[in-house]
Amino acid sequence: MSHVHQKIEPSSPAGTRDARNTGPALLLYAFRPMFLAAASWAAIALALWLAAFFGAIQLPTRFDPLSWHIHEMLFGFVMAAVTGFLLTAIPNWTGRVPVRRTGLALLAALWLLGRIACLISADLPEWLAPVIDLAFSVTLLAVVAREIIAGRNWRNLLMTAPLSVFAIADLLMHLEALNVPVPPGLGWRLGIAAPLILIAIIGGRIIPSFTRNWLVKRKSERLPAPASRFDMGCVAVLALAFILWALVPQRHVTGALLIFAALLNMARLSRWRGLAAWPEKLLFVLHVGYGWLAVGTLLLGLSVLDLGVPTSSAIHALTAGAIAVMILAVMPRVTLGHVGRDLVASRMTVLAFVLINAAAIARVGASWHVAEMHILLLVAGALWIAAFALFDLVYAPMLLTQRTDS
Repeated sequence: MSHVHQKIEPSSPAGTRDARNTGPALLLYAFRPMFLAAASWAAIALALWLAAFFGAIQLPTRFDPLSWHIHEMLFGFVMAAVTGFLLTAIPNWTGRVPVRRTGLALLAALWLLGRIACLISADLPEWLAPVIDLAFSVTLLAVVAREIIAGRNWRNLLMTAPLSVFAIADLLMHLEALNVPVPPGLGWRLGIAAPLILIAIIGGRIIPSFTRNWLVKRKSERLPAPASRFDMGCVAVLALAFILWALVPQRHVTGALLIFAALLNMARLSRWRGLAAWPEKLLFVLHVGYGWLAVGTLLLGLSVLDLGVPTSSAIHALTAGAIAVMILAVMPRVTLGHVGRDLVASRMTVLAFVLINAAAIARVGASWHVAEMHILLLVAGALWIAAFALFDLVYAPMLLTQRTDS
């Protein structure tokens, strides 16, 4: 197993143990405030969007309601989760002291100010909400680059590429909302592509690694296939397909490449012994999340080729499916590992996994059944909100307190 594989599982980076328990528990590691922020905003933002969609409220934002929904799911919810994961993992990769206390508090405050500014942007000067919101994306990129370069962890410098795409995508969405002539939809397409590429990169490391560790403990003779050039090819083709989709979403070559990328990543997933991990739901759900990535990519390719798949179904298979399921799979694992609990999913955690997958299925199905779309949207929204509220209920006490095995 590679050095990086070993270092992604929660652990204490060298030289940080003496300082880890000083200061408020919430500010000791980035996963604590940012996972709470991600889950809470996932529920709150979707509730606000549903209320606006059904005409109960009017959001005071310069974005139209759909654009605000897309923006806050990507640059609010997803960015918070990505921040929590990366700033927790990077110290394990580099051996450096993690971003914590004042620095972490400032970063979390920037994220929160961005959410408020985007929500009330209609009442602010045109330039103010974009500046406040982009301050978080740019600061996160700078912090990640600094930590990786300072730790001479050159392999993971690749992580700055999707973060750069995130920042550019965020800017483009703001420019489009201000009627600046930019390619329509390019911002949100890039904003979807960035976390999907991150899932392909990081998922390809952690899923087979964690599965191998679990199977070895059970003395299984059949283990996940080791990483190879095939895996690198799968990620490269997927990244190229999504970048092409962001730039030229209607071209037939884009659809064909998306389908090819989907088939490659289905084959990649099949090499990781996912069915063998079924007894441990905290592990099995990671395979499910990656499965959503392959299925969603296939649906998007079929949609681009106009082969009977609604575009909205494909996009929600990738967002409510791949991105949200993977986030809700990773957050409990990282939390349990860092607070000193066994890496085992409780019944409530398993229920959250079921709810988020059911939400994704309902939302994907809503675009296929126009007559029942509104009721399916409500069902999907209720399931989504319940899944993330359940995460907060179960894991907030752990995130707000010191680790138990200090």
